Amino acid sequence: MDPRSPTIAALLFTLILALFSLQSLITTEAASVVFLDSPVHQYLRSPSDPNALTETDSISLAEVSASVSVLLGYAPPSTISAASSSKLNKVLAPNPFDRPHAVFALEVTGIKDSQLVGTGKFGGALKSKVLVGESKAHIQLPDEDEVSVISLNDLPGFDSDALSSDNELLEFATFLGGSYASNDLPLTGELTVPSAGDANVGLDLSKKAEMEFIISLVALLRKVERALVILEDLSGSGQKHAELITGSFDGIKVLQEHYGTDSVVQQGVELFALSIPKIFDYLEARYKGQIVGVIIHGEAPASESKKLLNVEIASRASPRWLEETKTQTNSTLVSEIVLVRRTIAWITGILLIIATLLGVYFLLYMPLTRDTLLYSNVKLD
Repeated sequence: MDPRSPTIAALLFTLILALFSLQSLITTEAASVVFLDSPVHQYLRSPSDPNALTETDSISLAEVSASVSVLLGYAPPSTISAASSSKLNKVLAPNPFDRPHAVFALEVTGIKDSQLVGTGKFGGALKSKVLVGESKAHIQLPDEDEVSVISLNDLPGFDSDALSSDNELLEFATFLGGSYASNDLPLTGELTVPSAGDANVGLDLSKKAEMEFIISLVALLRKVERALVILEDLSGSGQKHAELITGSFDGIKVLQEHYGTDSVVQQGVELFALSIPKIFDYLEARYKGQIVGVIIHGEAPASESKKLLNVEIASRASPRWLEETKTQTNSTLVSEIVLVRRTIAWITGILLIIATLLGVYFLLYMPLTRDTLLYSNVKLD
């Protein structure tokens, strides 16, 4: 026997373990979730709450989707475990009768959690790590008559042709509390937004990548505005609905593909971190504070097939009891059913006719003194 066999076996065993570890790293990606609460209504636990979720705690995608369902006013899935229920209690406020019934869920790609530390409203928000596996999570909701879901990705697009003048860029800069300095050529100026302290975030829109990034931010704002108009029309009947606005944002990838890890990318991340709270404040004004934001961000690419959260709306059973089955295609069986129904109908009709004729006959030939209705008070001999 070769004395080196145990050593070779140990090396093979170590190699197999390494491959399994590498597979787990490939199938499980790190992401983060940030919960934005309203300052008017506290629907989430405060980060300073000792019972709240800490940044060192991890949360699964299923637990994130379950928290969205609860915030909309519906029960979490029945398959949720006791450990997951404990995680939800660390995220949500303990009052089950006070829910916002409106959620803004946004998936963002190209941003590491370290890039948002201390940036804007994200610095003091409730956040946690998210373990992302191969399968997506499902936000389970009841019938569509009880909840309104708007996907920003399904709304009409917004490109550079929609920006016709510097006035629109100036309007967007004013919305963010910044300024826009135009140049001789339109749409080539510099956008500046004040950041934390005395620092400013500035992007030169004469460069293609930075212009495409600003267009994606403006598109996100315009789609949110359009979503609110649609939801306003849907709620015109006066019936109270839960409302869910979902979408994804991948504008950071444009800067990363052009600049790599340059400081311009960090400038874009900071501008995004300043824009989302402004958009969320805009939503808060519309909902009067009764809304919660759920922002999931990571480095995984976002596409319709790789979205982390998927909305599932349960179909309500038909209220008709005698509904025809649509899966029956056997013509012989259909004809047999029709024959049985017609036979029952004819037999029932004939029996009713015979009973009617007998009733008329006995009524006509009945002695008058035997009619208990006419002579109920007459004493007969």
